[in-house]
Amino acid sequence: MSNKKADTDYAFRAVISGTGSAIPQKQLTNEDLTKMVETSDEWITTRTGIKVRHIAADDQTTASLSTEAAKKALKQAKVNAEDIELIIVATITPEMGFPATACFVQEQLGAKKAWAFDISAACSGFVYALSIAQHFIINGKYDNILVIGAETLSKITDYKDRASCILFGDGAGAAVVTKADVNGSRGIFYSTNGADGAGWTSLNCPAYGSRHPADKPLENPNYIYMQINGREVYQLAVRKIVETVEDCMSHCDLSADDIKMVIPHQMNARIIESVAKRLKLTDEQIFINIDKYGNTSAASIPIALDEYLRSGTVKKGDIVVLVAFGGGLTWGANVIEF
Repeated sequence: MSNKKADTDYAFRAVISGTGSAIPQKQLTNEDLTKMVETSDEWITTRTGIKVRHIAADDQTTASLSTEAAKKALKQAKVNAEDIELIIVATITPEMGFPATACFVQEQLGAKKAWAFDISAACSGFVYALSIAQHFIINGKYDNILVIGAETLSKITDYKDRASCILFGDGAGAAVVTKADVNGSRGIFYSTNGADGAGWTSLNCPAYGSRHPADKPLENPNYIYMQINGREVYQLAVRKIVETVEDCMSHCDLSADDIKMVIPHQMNARIIESVAKRLKLTDEQIFINIDKYGNTSAASIPIALDEYLRSGTVKKGDIVVLVAFGGGLTWGANVIEF
């Protein structure tokens, strides 16, 4: 396959050698939500495509879900935890203010050689983290990196707000990224990322950072929950996701027909369908599983990727594009050849 500006001038490739996911057992259905707020299954399904979301149990945390997903990814990759050199966790619902959730995962896995850190890029977190891992690998720095997207969004969801509480679920997804010779499997051959801090008001959770510290009363008690401007987000998401996929196609000299699957962040089925239409993708080229999990922010793409790869339909040479848009505002994509 030809490409214009993909990462070809390196001795190594970053290959996804294993994936895993962890989904809480407890479910919150649309019918359950009708008992909490004024809504209906039809109203939710029509506007979002969501039927069910999964909610973490009291003893499940972002770190425990991350660890569960990571163990599955390591097993599939046939990589031992002690051979992992770096752990990156993408999350906006960390285990605690500090230390990083990745440090808890490192301890729980027994990955004693790994250094660890979190990134906060909201729904774009996993594609950001995968890009970081890619560049550590292709420069020859490391052999094995663990990348995780994990959220317990139920902890910061206002279940009295009909507009937002219908959207979010909990879960985690993980990928082991390993070093391969450039003449072998292609792996991740292009990543692109962007941000626009001026749009932070569209998606945010104001408390409790230095702007709204814990020792001062909140001017709005709902600042402890996610704040969403749904109409503004919808328009921006469609445009930015389309632009980002087009950037990938341009840089890698791809047409829509060359792409086997686009796996977008699962934020809203209507947004995903609008993106597919604008990019002229068929139904078979766009992955949607939001009906089963809701919006799980940084966890949504790795959960979807794990589900897709374990379906057994992926063939050698298939090109898959991961693409996300989220709070920050942030966006990004990874192009992967399997």
